[in-house]
Amino acid sequence: MKAASVRELKKELQEKSPQELVELCLRLSKFKKDNKELLTYLLYESENEEGYIAAVKTDIEEGFQEINRSNYYLIKKGLRKILRITKKQIRYSVKKETEVELLIFFCLEMRKMEPTFTRSTLLRNMYSQQLKLIERRVEGLHEDLQFDYAKDLEILKR
Repeated sequence: MKAASVRELKKELQEKSPQELVELCLRLSKFKKDNKELLTYLLYESENEEGYIAAVKTDIEEGFQEINRSNYYLIKKGLRKILRITKKQIRYSVKKETEVELLIFFCLEMRKMEPTFTRSTLLRNMYSQQLKLIERRVEGLHEDLQFDYAKDLEILKR
C-alpha cells in the first residue's frame, strides 16, 4: 500500500466529521508510541512550552545520571540514547527556540559529566556536531534571541 501525500490526507480529513476525526486520532495513537507522544504534546503540553522544556530537561538530567561510566564505549551509547530521545522530543515542538535551548542544555550537561568527554575523540566529535547544529539554528532566530543564545554558545565553546 502506498501512502497518500499530505495534501491528499488534508483534503480527506477536511471532509470528516469531528467525531470521525476523534476516532481516527485515537486509532492512530494505538499503533505507535511516537504518535501517542505527539498527540500528548499537542493536547497537553503545547500551550505551556516552558513547562515542556523543563520536563524534557529533567529527562535529560535523569538520563545523564543513569549513564554507565565504566568505559567510554558505554558512555557513548548512553549519550547517543539521550540525544536520540531529546531530538525526538524536539521534533514535537515546532519552535526553534525550544530546539536551541534543549541542545544547549544537553551540551552543558555533557560538559559537567565525569569522566570528561574530552578524552574521547568520538565524544568530542559528538559535542562539536551539536555545537555546529546549535550555531545553525541560532542564525535562523530573531536578533534578540541570537544575542541571548550567543552567550551560551561562548560558554560551550570554551
